[in-house]
Amino acid sequence: MIRVAVVGAGGRLGSQVCRVVEAEDDFELFARLGSKDSLEALAGADLVVDVTRHDVSPAVVASALAHGARVVVGTSGWSAERLAELQDSLDEGQTVVVIPNFSLGSTISTVVAGLIARHIPAVEIVETHHINKVDSPSGTAIRTAEIVSEARGDVSGLDGIPAVPQGAESQPARGHNVAGVPVHSLRLPGVLAQQDVVFAGAGETVTLSHVTLSRDSYDAGISATLRFAASPAHTGLIVGLDRVLGISA
Repeated sequence: MIRVAVVGAGGRLGSQVCRVVEAEDDFELFARLGSKDSLEALAGADLVVDVTRHDVSPAVVASALAHGARVVVGTSGWSAERLAELQDSLDEGQTVVVIPNFSLGSTISTVVAGLIARHIPAVEIVETHHINKVDSPSGTAIRTAEIVSEARGDVSGLDGIPAVPQGAESQPARGHNVAGVPVHSLRLPGVLAQQDVVFAGAGETVTLSHVTLSRDSYDAGISATLRFAASPAHTGLIVGLDRVLGISA
């Protein structure tokens, strides 16, 4: 039986993770921790799931590792720089799996965005979330922008269309620049999550859109991540549900 502790268990995602854990025959919900609980309660857990806030998450991860647990991070806000620092700090045999988005459809869309970027490098991202989301851009948009940037490499554009629009870095209204990709964040009532990745080539555009209609879409990704992170075969820092599913571009 794998003992799982969930930090941030009182939140929407935290309560969902708890529900998924309790539905699995070989997982035990060892501890539910909220903001007022001591991280010492992590002692004895085999796997710690962090679904807190970006300013709290590093301390949760450090404490979980110090208690000898494997870690799943479902908290947004882990930048490339912060991930690099985490990777450098890991000891041999330690495991941290960072998942910007537990949705299978969103993950597949991000992988496909990387494939498109190899051929159509001019791209911008529009991500829309509910008004209570505390971070922007979203972790999914940041991850998508990083994958797109890596996929297209050092390019100036295609058929005279610049890969990075002029003024994108100096004009605040042009969105947040993530790895050379403008990302525009909308926070609106009545919306759960949507991401549109818009590519432009000579005489054409390609829009890759993913819409989250229900939080139930996260269940399969949460379950797959728990099993992946609990396996001794996986060590070090692993980022993205695509890595968990084995579908990286």
